[in-house]
Amino acid sequence: MTFQKRSDAPYFFGENGGERKMNRNQKNIRTMVLAAMFLAIGIVLPTITGGIPQIGNLLLPMHIPVLFCGLICGWQYGLIVGFITPLLRGAIFVYPIFYPNGLGMAFELATYGSVIGFLYARFHKKNVASLYISLISAMIVGRVVWGVVRVIMLGVAGTAFSWQMFIAGAFLNAIPGIILQLVLIPAVMTALQKAGVLHNQYRG
Repeated sequence: MTFQKRSDAPYFFGENGGERKMNRNQKNIRTMVLAAMFLAIGIVLPTITGGIPQIGNLLLPMHIPVLFCGLICGWQYGLIVGFITPLLRGAIFVYPIFYPNGLGMAFELATYGSVIGFLYARFHKKNVASLYISLISAMIVGRVVWGVVRVIMLGVAGTAFSWQMFIAGAFLNAIPGIILQLVLIPAVMTALQKAGVLHNQYRG
């Protein structure tokens, strides 16, 4: 199956520059609305864990809307929504605590949203393989960024951040959430295309 840009997308049409500009503005407004929706989902979705941080660390519910934002809205929105989501949620619901968890997550999620959006947009053929390459790359780079930020922050506080702590926090404890993302994100992208929601589509 392959993602291809739809030739009937409204912003590709218009007999004069004014119509094209209007359609681009409509597209930009739609993208901003979608980004705001993903931000809201990222704030609310972690409540499914019952406010228990240990469950949240397993399922990673805040990651999912940020990854979708990068894919659907583009890397710029993915970066912004990814950075804002944990900080805004912490301000509203107390958790994640701003320092060090919230700030570390802000850099991590910003990396997820920007990397997946940037890489996915670079592929000429947008198929399942390119989606998985973008997704897995974002997961790896985001976790590396999280580890670097934690080393810096905890180093400033005079606390050690060991390699074992990085592996446990970035991978071992997150295995259920990683599996969930690898299954859910391609499935939802396919469902959205079949429903005619996306401007990009899977084709066999």
